[in-house]
Amino acid sequence: MEVASLERIQSKTTEYYKAIIALFIGSLIAFGVEYCVQPIIPVLAKTFTLQPTTASLAVSFGTGGMAASMLLIAGVANRLERRLTMVIGLLLSSVLAVLIAVSSYFHLILLMRLCQGMLLAGFPAMAVAYINEEFDPSIIGGVVGIYVSGTSVGGLVGRILLSTLTDYMSWRYALAIEAILYIVLGILFWVLLPKPKAVRQPPIPWHRLWNEGRRILSNRNLVGVYVVAMLIMGSFVCVYNFISYILLAPPYHFSQTAIGFVYLLYLLGTVSSTVMGMMSDSIGNGKVICLSVICMLVGSLVSVFMPIVIKLLGIGIFTFGFFGAHSAACSWAGRLDSADKAEITALYMLFYYIGASVFGSLGGQFLTFWSWPGVVAYLTVLGIIALGIGLWLTKHVGYDK
Repeated sequence: MEVASLERIQSKTTEYYKAIIALFIGSLIAFGVEYCVQPIIPVLAKTFTLQPTTASLAVSFGTGGMAASMLLIAGVANRLERRLTMVIGLLLSSVLAVLIAVSSYFHLILLMRLCQGMLLAGFPAMAVAYINEEFDPSIIGGVVGIYVSGTSVGGLVGRILLSTLTDYMSWRYALAIEAILYIVLGILFWVLLPKPKAVRQPPIPWHRLWNEGRRILSNRNLVGVYVVAMLIMGSFVCVYNFISYILLAPPYHFSQTAIGFVYLLYLLGTVSSTVMGMMSDSIGNGKVICLSVICMLVGSLVSVFMPIVIKLLGIGIFTFGFFGAHSAACSWAGRLDSADKAEITALYMLFYYIGASVFGSLGGQFLTFWSWPGVVAYLTVLGIIALGIGLWLTKHVGYDK
């Protein structure tokens, strides 16, 4: 049962401002916790005497935990109270970050990162559900935009803050400080977010969820989009997992603070998602995916060159292409099947985070043996496969808005 229109949160009311501030804070915490360790992968490798591939598992286990929880979330989402579920995930994952900071064993860090990912997987689903159920329909688009901006800012702030603090103190102290900040913000999230008024729907039976999932995965076009998402996300995480090794070493000698600010290239994603989204409406999602993957390929090849400006330009082009491809693939997935959109999205995110966890770490082997050119060769193979699938989808499905 839905909330009556007059009972929903209206624009420019006290409830409205409290809710959007809370949702922004929540997304800042969730994506800050999930990705904050990425820029200090080389520091973790030095602390625990690890190869790049092994050290990058600190990111992969987090995204792997999210992937493992995606299908579970789709099945139990309607059983869960939105506000309570979100705050439990945010606070427990922040407490785990404190425990990671004091852990002396890398395998325990990996276990806690896995748990963090599983706890945080529910936040995006619960946040979007809360927005759709509690806000007046006429303002949902704007509220979602604020929430999405919080996810972007959260990922940036988490990386930049931890990376900068690590220049002035141990990574353990830096992570503990950041985690305590997130705990305080989590409490503020709980205080600010209005209690839900919507009545929860009956849960989806597991057998129905299983059967529908099997049917969705029999749709070759949809699976093609899922595989593209897996490949591009794996490539993207690989670049940002390992570029810090190159920039910390001669001839660049970047500080950890400078490494953190490299992630400002993520802001290109805001431009890319908007531009490519408009192009999708005019030329179709398939062509936009192909153009975006070509951008990723060009960017990765440009990043081989030694001058720092050229290298960062290449990574910028690559980043622009990734967000364009992700935006087009995500929006296209929901149009290629008549199944429940929540389940289609859950499966999309499952493939997406599998790509981050598996392909994101495998690039470390190429870095170990062939340095950055080896990583670029690996990215080129993944990109060519994604481009081939994109071209096949464009030809097979045809023009699609």
